[in-house]
Amino acid sequence: MFGTEVPLYDKSLLVNRLCNQVVVEFLSKKYQGFNLNDEQLDKTSGERHGAIRIGTPEEYRRVAGFFAAFDMEPHNFYDMTSLGGKSQPIIATAFRSRLNPEHRVFCSLLMIDSFTPDTRIRVEERLSQRQVFSDRARELVAKNQEQGGLNEADAEELVREGISQIFKWTGRAHDYRLYNELCDTGFKIAADIACFESHHLNHLTPNTFCMNLYTAAMKFCLGESDEDTFRHRAANALNWLNGVSDRDYMKLHFRHLTLEDINAYGNGCISAEDISTFTDQIVERLAVDALRLSDLNHSGFKDFTEGPPADTPILLRQDSYKALTEPVTFVEADGSTTAAVHTARFGEIEQRFYATTPEGRKLYDECLANAENVRATNPDLAKQDFDAYQDSYAASFAAFPKTLPELLKKNMVYGRYSVTTAGKQQRQEVSTTDIDALVESGLVQYEGVRYEDFLPFSAAGIFASNLGQYGTKSAAPEKPVYSKETLEQIMGRKIVDPDEIYSGIEADSLLQVYSDLNLLDKLEASEQKKLESRSAAYRSMLNEISS
Repeated sequence: MFGTEVPLYDKSLLVNRLCNQVVVEFLSKKYQGFNLNDEQLDKTSGERHGAIRIGTPEEYRRVAGFFAAFDMEPHNFYDMTSLGGKSQPIIATAFRSRLNPEHRVFCSLLMIDSFTPDTRIRVEERLSQRQVFSDRARELVAKNQEQGGLNEADAEELVREGISQIFKWTGRAHDYRLYNELCDTGFKIAADIACFESHHLNHLTPNTFCMNLYTAAMKFCLGESDEDTFRHRAANALNWLNGVSDRDYMKLHFRHLTLEDINAYGNGCISAEDISTFTDQIVERLAVDALRLSDLNHSGFKDFTEGPPADTPILLRQDSYKALTEPVTFVEADGSTTAAVHTARFGEIEQRFYATTPEGRKLYDECLANAENVRATNPDLAKQDFDAYQDSYAASFAAFPKTLPELLKKNMVYGRYSVTTAGKQQRQEVSTTDIDALVESGLVQYEGVRYEDFLPFSAAGIFASNLGQYGTKSAAPEKPVYSKETLEQIMGRKIVDPDEIYSGIEADSLLQVYSDLNLLDKLEASEQKKLESRSAAYRSMLNEISS
């Protein structure tokens, strides 16, 4: 649906697939025996997150019911109204599965109490006149809730309702005067929500294996950088990839692989000549008519990536081509029409890394604040000297460990642990409960837990760059305050705390390790109680799903 609506999106998918294919070929040279077939590549590249914006609490409840039919639950609460210079008048949650989180929808709700009383009345009146869900769609959502599921015919019909009406872009809007007033007063995101007929997707986001390679390729295909610039950035990206693509990187990015699969790969070598050859190959592959994106309607690509720098493998990195200016027809109450344009829908990209513990997230927020302050001293540096910008940005995150073993040792990220074959053979001889010592001795192996959620500050940065407005202060006489409970009451559903999942995965695995090594009776009582509590909460979640 979205690819039909936005041809540039489909073309960006081709660029991403090509870049991901190059990464696979690169890693196949480094790890002898590794490869992905086309089906595996498409599945791994095909992860998506999408984003929609909702106008009223009633609409939000219906959307929550729609996603429930796909076993997608609300995860985390995001208050976008309190992000300083990047604030927007929305709160949000993300709908995804607890067990299969590869597809997610970030769903924002317009908080109309951010407006002046007069504007609020007009926005409410405008929103009250639209019906995004047809009567049949409402029946199907209600039927799913009553029955705990739908039969195949009803399920297919609900999908059709989604792509034919609920999330479909119509190019039609209403109340051109309100639209312009909202845009002119700094509320472009409200104009995108209040004046249109559907909960249209404002972006879809595929998964990339190497963000810096993809962003360089998109700038090249869009005609924003010449071949020499692209070659320089592509070679830098591949050198970076060579440096960071250890076996932990392989497990993180190719989740269908087991640790045993990865450990069985032979060691290859990437030379400077190989980097040059791969760069030549990707230039040749991109230089085809089908990827000359400069021929399409576009507004360019963002100047820098949101999130941590490339050398800090935590949370997620996000970037995008900028929102397109698209034709819109405004239909007024008297039947008259106005031909206009609207700029809101863009094409995001993401690369996901490790989920942080509370200590890790605190350090990330501190580093990010410092990076933002540094960037503010020279906001055009990314355009003027991209290499210097990257170095400057990365310097703000110097306090962060750069490898998974270091991140785990310093309790910056969550891990999943299991006993090795050697550990099973020697379990009668093991006495220490120090997990780091058990790993170093080869008795236990680990992997990082991948982050499956969002970063409100990064999302706001993407919104701001695409709206052309870097934040909007509340126009209400008194700034409202929102909480997770606010959104839970609106939906009539509890919001899942993803930290409980990440923490529970780690705790569950640690208890299993200590049990397998006959170490539970040697574990400190307080530590065992803490792990059991975290594991029990996680197990309870799993039982809820299975029942």
